[in-house]
Amino acid sequence: MSIKTKIAAVALAALAVTGSIASTTTSAEAKQPGWVWGVGAGIATAAVVGSAIAASNDPYYYGYHRCGWVAQYNAFGQYVGRVRSCY
Repeated sequence: MSIKTKIAAVALAALAVTGSIASTTTSAEAKQPGWVWGVGAGIATAAVVGSAIAASNDPYYYGYHRCGWVAQYNAFGQYVGRVRSCY
């Protein structure tokens, strides 16, 4: 059995199940189910927490930190060494 045949069989089975569920349901009512408020609160909480996590990270420039070696001098202008600096 090829992959295309398997996908077609699964799609046909899903269509049959969806059709049988749709045909056995009762008439539509104009009220919200009780779980809608929980889903909305979960999405809002995820948005707040996600933006807090994103704001706490260091800024990236084009997906990476720019780092390099920078010469370090003392107060008299004499070369002391070099340090790694990321910006």
